[in-house]
Amino acid sequence: MKKIILLLVSMVFLAACNHYQERPQWDYMGDFDMYYSKAYESYSPNPYMPDGKTLQTVPEGSIARDAAPYPFKDKLADRKKAGAQLKNPIPMDAKNLARGKLMYNIYCAVCHGKDGMGVATKDTTTLFKKKLYPIPPANLNTDLVRGYPDGEIYHVITMGSAVMGAHGSQIRPADRWRIVNYIKNGFKVK
Repeated sequence: MKKIILLLVSMVFLAACNHYQERPQWDYMGDFDMYYSKAYESYSPNPYMPDGKTLQTVPEGSIARDAAPYPFKDKLADRKKAGAQLKNPIPMDAKNLARGKLMYNIYCAVCHGKDGMGVATKDTTTLFKKKLYPIPPANLNTDLVRGYPDGEIYHVITMGSAVMGAHGSQIRPADRWRIVNYIKNGFKVK
């Protein structure tokens, strides 16, 4: 009797085994359906696209979700227009200044120093002090810079200025305004 039970348990156990490990269940629709669609890798050829490529370029005029087109160009005249037209929507409170400091330290301190003094900074980790960047960065910790309209500083962060590269694609708009607040507050957090 024990042998029969052992034999039945063994048969059930073996019947549960399946040599189709990648497809353990039975398919009703067969192999040529949406159950097992074949995805194309980004850089692989694709016979269904007109140009034969899987990775397609973004259509002209497309705007990313949660993004708005920036209306100003990288020119001094547009910098002044931005200063006159753009208003900072982010309040200068302790939470926003702390976030502005964090964003400044991530994106700006590598050139301008943690204290914003550019070449005069005590911070020896800047690209200029390490002789990795040949052009001295601007001193942001001056009354002149703090006297610029918020929109003008925002424009410089977004579009760049002189040899400074544009950071508009790297820093979200709200965080750019927080950096402006941090600079305007004299690199202090309340």
